[in-house]
Amino acid sequence: MNKSQLEAVLKAHALWLCFKQGCPADLSFADLSGADLERADLRGADLNNADLRRANLSFANLAAVNLSAADLRKANLFTASLLGARLDYASLDGANLRGADLTGANLSDAHSRGAYLTGADLGDAT
Repeated sequence: MNKSQLEAVLKAHALWLCFKQGCPADLSFADLSGADLERADLRGADLNNADLRRANLSFANLAAVNLSAADLRKANLFTASLLGARLDYASLDGANLRGADLTGANLSDAHSRGAYLTGADLGDAT
């Protein structure tokens, strides 16, 4: 997915979040490796099976996002909100989750070898 396509999806998602116009972001199976999504508000988006390797998602709002089977290896999720997010079968190897809020997140069968979790909130996560 190129930058202009991503910007269009994010703009439609913002309209959906604010005014219930547009549509929620469907970025399932998208190649977003290395994307800069710092501070992005993706609440409720579908990112299942997305390639987010080395993506910058620091300070992003990913509450209730479907990241099932997403590739988040070495992604920066510093202080990201992942409240109630689906991360089942996701690959988080080497990801920076320092200070991330994973309250209520589904981490079933997720891989997190070498992930940085200092200060992460895993309350009620499965």
